[in-house]
Amino acid sequence: MSAQQETFIAHLIELRDRLIRALIAVAVVFVCLMPWAGDIYDLLARPMMNTLPEGTNMIATGVVTPFFVPVKVTMMVSFVLALPWVLYQAWAFIAPGLYAHEKRMALPLVLGSSLLFLIGMAFCYFFVFGMVFKFIAEFAPKSIVPAPDIEQYLSFVMSMFLAFGITFEVPVAVILLVKAGIVDVAKLREMRPYVIVAAFVIAAIVTPPDVVSQFMLAVPMCLLYELGIVLAKMITRPAARAEAGQGPAPAPAALQGPDGAPQSLEADDRPRGKS
Repeated sequence: MSAQQETFIAHLIELRDRLIRALIAVAVVFVCLMPWAGDIYDLLARPMMNTLPEGTNMIATGVVTPFFVPVKVTMMVSFVLALPWVLYQAWAFIAPGLYAHEKRMALPLVLGSSLLFLIGMAFCYFFVFGMVFKFIAEFAPKSIVPAPDIEQYLSFVMSMFLAFGITFEVPVAVILLVKAGIVDVAKLREMRPYVIVAAFVIAAIVTPPDVVSQFMLAVPMCLLYELGIVLAKMITRPAARAEAGQGPAPAPAALQGPDGAPQSLEADDRPRGKS
């Protein structure tokens, strides 16, 4: 077996070990939270329950749905709580293959993108859900008694969490585009009107067909795009200053021979024989 094959197998073994450690961490958190799976689902369903008429509850149409839906929610929460350890395992795997400047850039991006994703989920839970469910409840006819299915509610919540989590990654995407040299800050500013239109189009596609949720997804997307431009400008400015401060290397001074004629360094470095 060649050295290259041995190195490849060693990387696969390390990747397997890192994945196992990450899965074990998620499993340990899941086992610890499992006794409170029902309470965790109730916490997730609180925004919906606060907008339902008094005495109305959510329903479960499947036989095993009351068991599996809280388990799925608990598994999602376990992954979120174990996310720092999961990210550390990913970082420990890729860090040895990075240069020093890549490490300085990669670590803040990984931590920042994870934090922004969690902030997007929190923004969706604490602000968006309440306004969306209240709007739907007020818009519904009085002759209808809403009784949402818990499985459909979980699917809706997961899709909204994913949409807002990815939306809050816009600053990271902007910084990566600038650092990769694909676009510059001036071009990003010129693209601002197109980004605003695209934000509302994306919001209309991924959110429910109501104005509130579309507006609350499109506006943060536009604001985060502006934040990405500001951060990209802050990051590229020190690099531009460093490049401007490095001028061309000074040419070596010419040496003069005994007769005053210029003599090159190569000629001066040649070994001299005995006269």
